[in-house]
Amino acid sequence: MTPTRTRRELAEYLGGKVIGDETVAVNGLAPLENAGPDKITFLANPKYAAKVATTGAGGVLMAPGGERYGRSVIELANPYLGFAKLLTLFYTAPHPDLGVSPQACVAADARLGEGVSVYPGASIGSGVVIGSRCVVHPGAVIYAGVTIGNDTVIHANAVIRERCRIGSRCIIQPGAVIGSDGFGYAPDGTGYYRIPQIGIVVLEDDVEIGANTTIDRAALETTLVRRGTKLDNLVQVAHNCQIGEDCMIVSQVGISGSAKIGNHVTLGGQVGVAGHLSIADDTMIGAQSGVPGTIPASGIFSGSPVMPHKEWLRAMAVVPKLPELKKRITELEKKIAGRETITEKE
Repeated sequence: MTPTRTRRELAEYLGGKVIGDETVAVNGLAPLENAGPDKITFLANPKYAAKVATTGAGGVLMAPGGERYGRSVIELANPYLGFAKLLTLFYTAPHPDLGVSPQACVAADARLGEGVSVYPGASIGSGVVIGSRCVVHPGAVIYAGVTIGNDTVIHANAVIRERCRIGSRCIIQPGAVIGSDGFGYAPDGTGYYRIPQIGIVVLEDDVEIGANTTIDRAALETTLVRRGTKLDNLVQVAHNCQIGEDCMIVSQVGISGSAKIGNHVTLGGQVGVAGHLSIADDTMIGAQSGVPGTIPASGIFSGSPVMPHKEWLRAMAVVPKLPELKKRITELEKKIAGRETITEKE
């Protein structure tokens, strides 16, 4: 059953301030345009501010100083973060301790902490160590020698290969593969000799891996994803890469081998990163960009190959004009050629 909370309770939970009646209770969240009096809503983008005047919500999360239109509000510095926290409060319940299903395959020497839930069809190999309150969903496969911290969730059909290390409070979405072999082959004259990949993957605490994302094990040492980083669905991280803390890697990004990504880096959708390069801390790369070399200092970049974002915007503004510019250049070339002919005759 969804809990009910007063505006005052919500403000205390979020560290905000109520403007209006503190005693009115709500039992969930809804969008500005659809919320009823038993729901709270939020305003994160100022361009939708006018909708506050017409919403039927029982309260609005908004930044200090915004136009209230007579509505009761909870003021806080980051309404979008407040929205996320209230979703957790109202709709996210702790996972029940289901224990180990008899339909799961768990090695005799695997060590499972308190409150671990293992669903039917999951497979846990020899020597695996899983911390407390973890959840392993149906069809997940955890190879021998893997270690997993506390409160981590492994969703259905995810695979964690041998000896990889997963931190606490991580989330591995369905179909993700952690520790697949790196793409390494040595030419032997007529074909390619497969290079064994004997390293591992390490995910530090609070890392989240999207559905069908793959992270290759290192050839010799470690492919590393540091604390707090989030990878979207369908991301490819090649062997020996290092990704820093609190990065956001959006869907369909491909990172080639031995690349080093700094802290707080954002890679937009379909960005391609070449191997053996570095990207500085606090860098943002726009969607569909190509990164062929090291980015030594932070900034915002776009294009393929990447350039500073403002330069890319100026360049893109010229692109629609190129056919007309080509036509004018052709006409000028004809005029110049005609004048040169007249000069030669003279």
